[in-house]
Amino acid sequence: MTASNRTPYVITALMVVATALILLGMGRVPWCACGVDLWGTVGTSEGSQQFFDWYTPSHLLHGFIFYAILWLVARRMDVGWRLVVAMAVEAAWEILENTDAVIERYREVTISLDYFGDSVLNSVMDMLAMVLGFWLSMRLPVWASVAIVIGFELLTMAIIRDGLALNIIMLLAPLEAIRDWQAAGG
Repeated sequence: MTASNRTPYVITALMVVATALILLGMGRVPWCACGVDLWGTVGTSEGSQQFFDWYTPSHLLHGFIFYAILWLVARRMDVGWRLVVAMAVEAAWEILENTDAVIERYREVTISLDYFGDSVLNSVMDMLAMVLGFWLSMRLPVWASVAIVIGFELLTMAIIRDGLALNIIMLLAPLEAIRDWQAAGG
């Protein structure tokens, strides 16, 4: 790989570092005050503070979705540069998701009353999960990518009564029926 071929991957890595620094500057904690663990417990204040949590699969799905969209609209763009675009969107989401306004929105319209934002560690791992999803999309047949997206959505809905689709619905146009169903599981 030549230096010019590496450029988009270096930019992608630098965006992860820049996002981590921005989140620290916003006052996000580097990691959970309770200590570092592999998996955060959903429904607790440390739920999005660890390496991974039950929302990590949704970030993996971001990678599948971003790859598919960019394949459709920017197919001629080098895949490395498509990854840069995907990471720009993911990094922007991590920053936006951890603003006081969005944290309060989650607490207002979802059952995530103990959500206080992600730790920087968790946000970095979410961004890396997106990269993994993007990378898998390049290598797997379309049917396998679709099966993974559907499978992870069903898995998280079954286990924590949430997932990427429900998260989007509840942030943009909350439905009392969904909130009631989610609350009945906790």
